[in-house]
Amino acid sequence: PLRYISKYSELVRREAEKNKSQWKTMGPAKVAVPSPNDFLQKRSKEPKLAPKKKEQEGEKLLPLSVPGRTYHPVIRIKKNFIYKNAVDVIRGKPKKPRHFCVDTRQGDKYLLEPSGLFPKYIRKKNYGVIPKYVTRRNEEMKRAEEEYQASVLEELKKKAMKTLSEEERTNILKALKKNWEEVNRAFQTLPVLTDTRYKKMQKEELELKLQQLEHDIAAIEKHKNVYIANV
Repeated sequence: PLRYISKYSELVRREAEKNKSQWKTMGPAKVAVPSPNDFLQKRSKEPKLAPKKKEQEGEKLLPLSVPGRTYHPVIRIKKNFIYKNAVDVIRGKPKKPRHFCVDTRQGDKYLLEPSGLFPKYIRKKNYGVIPKYVTRRNEEMKRAEEEYQASVLEELKKKAMKTLSEEERTNILKALKKNWEEVNRAFQTLPVLTDTRYKKMQKEELELKLQQLEHDIAAIEKHKNVYIANV
């Protein structure tokens, strides 16, 4: 059979030749060679000053700066430095003796004040005084603690239990006893024979109510002070 030849082979070949660069692998095709006349000359790379501007014809020169009539030159007075130094010494305050410390036989000494052995800090006026920022921080911490304690007490007061008064306790006890009488009356009216499921459920429900009411009545009669939580 004949060999398969794609119909796009010519198109692919033209695209490859179109996108191919001549200097892609072998360098540029032609390199610009410098001209022999453009050789490097001596002092050609040194910086050159700008050319001076020629004075134009008719341009007037500036007048010379002449001092005015009221100008008085500064006259320097010679000072007698020996006399000046003598006056400064006479009027000056005497220098305080500096404290030295001698630690060797040969008399080697050093200043006592910068050594840390001289007690200069305890002689300050503010020595031992608490800094202002520490006092301010302590006050802020104390104020925050007081606010926190006040908020805790307020929250405890809100959640505190309420005490029933004697009148309320008596009224609740009367209501419980009246409720017990009604439930007991309903229990007494039940039929003797409980042969159905409904009768058994009704009897058990009334018995549970009676037990709960008797328990509540006994608890209130036993305790004089009754507390109710705020839920």
